[in-house]
Amino acid sequence: MLNFFFVRDCRREMRFFSSEPPKPPEAGRSKAKEAWELAKRKLMVLPQRMLRQEQAFARALRLGEPEIRILYSGIADAHKTGSRFTFFLQRQRTKRILYLVGEMLLIPLTGLLMPLPGPNVAFYVVALLAITHWLSVRGLRALLKKTCVFEASPLLAEWETAVDSGAEDKYPDILARIEADFGLVSLRKVLWK
Repeated sequence: MLNFFFVRDCRREMRFFSSEPPKPPEAGRSKAKEAWELAKRKLMVLPQRMLRQEQAFARALRLGEPEIRILYSGIADAHKTGSRFTFFLQRQRTKRILYLVGEMLLIPLTGLLMPLPGPNVAFYVVALLAITHWLSVRGLRALLKKTCVFEASPLLAEWETAVDSGAEDKYPDILARIEADFGLVSLRKVLWK
């Protein structure tokens, strides 16, 4: 089951990310899909904190259910968290649209690098970022239309309490337990460092 999380990081900023979806079998992949995945792995220059959020927005686009389950700390009530989440999504959508405008302005400028020998890596990076942001804008629009069911998680509440009290010595233990319980990978890069 795909879980979505809405929780504060160590800087007290809200983060939205998802658990990894089940992997499809590798046998029926086309050459174009393999090239696309290789390009994403090699050219993606976004930090892990932002990349996981972009992926969560794009995954929300593919969900067919009218409602999604979002795990949160439970420190604030669900209604307040729901309005905060809606505002968060609207703000993220505005940011992504501004990123897209900037990237669309940069794409023609990367054409100036075409006379240089070798592949035009600058164009590919900007184009890949534009595609990623376009998918996240579409996912954000889909998320705003869905009904969000907020479920409190005691582990996330423990994490936010540790962040509020500034107890950095507890961070690794709590993050390891959250990763184990929800099947997450590299959560430290998203919520801490």
